[in-house]
Formats: sequence, C-alpha cells, structure tokens
Amino acid sequence: MHTIRPAAVAGSFYPGHNQALTDNIQVLLKQAAANTQSTTAPGMGSVPPKAIVVPHAGYIYSGQTAAIAYNKLAQWHDTIKRVILLGPVHRVPVLGLALPDVDAFTTPLGEVKLDKTAIKSITGMKQVVVSYPAHAQEHSIEVQLPFLQSVLDDFKLVPLAVGDATPEEVAEVLDALWGGPETIIVISSDLSHFLPYAVANEVDKSTVNNILHMQGNLTHHQACGGTPVNGLILAAKKHHLHPTLLDLCNSGDTAGDKGRVVGYAAFAFIEDDADA
Repeated sequence: MHTIRPAAVAGSFYPGHNQALTDNIQVLLKQAAANTQSTTAPGMGSVPPKAIVVPHAGYIYSGQTAAIAYNKLAQWHDTIKRVILLGPVHRVPVLGLALPDVDAFTTPLGEVKLDKTAIKSITGMKQVVVSYPAHAQEHSIEVQLPFLQSVLDDFKLVPLAVGDATPEEVAEVLDALWGGPETIIVISSDLSHFLPYAVANEVDKSTVNNILHMQGNLTHHQACGGTPVNGLILAAKKHHLHPTLLDLCNSGDTAGDKGRVVGYAAFAFIEDDADA
C-alpha cells in the first residue's frame, strides 16, 4: 500500500493550485536571480552547497528570501538526488527527531517520494522516532517542497520534524545521512518572532552573527528552528563547512506591519575547499 502525507497548508501558506503555485515560484526565483546577478556567493563554483537554511513563513512574507537560497541550487538540479529536510515542530510535541510513516509527501506540484534506504539507516538511533501526527499539519517542512520540486530534477526526501533534541543528537543524524554532492541538507527556520521592527533588526543581526561565527547556541527566541540549526552548526564544524549569508529581512520589509514582525534569513553552508 502506497501511503501519502497530503498537503496541509496549500492555499494558505502558498497557492493551492498547480499553475498558480508554479507561476508564484517562478516569479520568486526570477526576482532572486535578478537581485543576486551582480554578486557571486563563494563556494558555488564546482560543488553544490552542503546545506542551506531557509525561512518557512507564507510565501508572501518569506518566499523572496527562501528563493534566493533555492536559486543557488538550480544549477545543481541534476546532481542533487537526496534532500535531508529538518524543520521544527509547531503543533505536536516530539521528543527527538520524528520521521513520518508514509511513502511520499504531496503538493500541488506532485508527489515527493521518501528515501526509504536513507530512512532505514537512521531508524535505529535512539533520538529518531516515527510520528505521523508530528508531520500531518506541520508547515515548516511542507513549504520547502514546492521550491525543491521547482529547482531540482528527480530527488528523494528524508523529512525530520525536530522537537526536543540536543545539538549532538541532531548532528549525529546529519552525520549518518551526510553522503556526497548528491545529498543536501535543508534546515527550515525563521528568526525572531513578533518584536517591533527596530528591535527585531538588532536581535536578528546578532543571531546572524552567531551563525556566521558558527556559535551553535541559538535559543528558540532567536530562531524557531534553533534546534536543527544548532545541530547543523555542530556537524558543519566537524565537516569543515563555512556559512555564507544570502539574505536577511523581516515581514515588515515584505508584506506585514512593522509593529510585530518575524525575521527571515537564508544561508548556504559550503565546503572549505570548494572553489569560489
């Protein structure tokens, strides 16, 4: 029996129909390409980034920031075959990192199959659990899928809803799934939540500085995906990656008022020996 986790936030966080969603993402990617045409992110020359950090709000709010990171992956559309996607839980508490008990996820753009071989390799870890409820309504993972479907060719997915876990536990899972250029890690995280615009700018700049200096001590007040980001930083140190900031803004810059904003940033983590 082929089991599927259907789209839960199509029509709210992003367009719910195939053509509208396709058009939306293509506009965002074209804007991203135009905005970054005059700059070259280091380490993108010969190998794809090993990891990216992208926001997960509604596309109207954070889509332009996410698109800047995903636009960087487009040139590797036929290289990347496995996506390790970690997002924080917002609705269902989880002890550890939760896999869904399904064969595929769906979005209006079609089906994304899970990488059963990769999943099997981590199911024996004490911090890895199986929880369909943790994934059923979780947007932090789902909103990344249409972007991935738009910039990559055939790929398989390892989705992990991250709850209460240590950086070491997250890093151990990432290590087990690390692979080569065919595998990319995607961490889904927004930054600060519901602060006044000026305050959020200062808090988020500090958080960005922490990440760029590989200081994996982020709290959930700094980043709702702080747990998986902290784990990525720990793994990145071990594997000699360095982070690059691709974009930073907040909802007050895009489609929200400036009284209570949510911060968004995009990063690429690149191997130290990659060509600039």
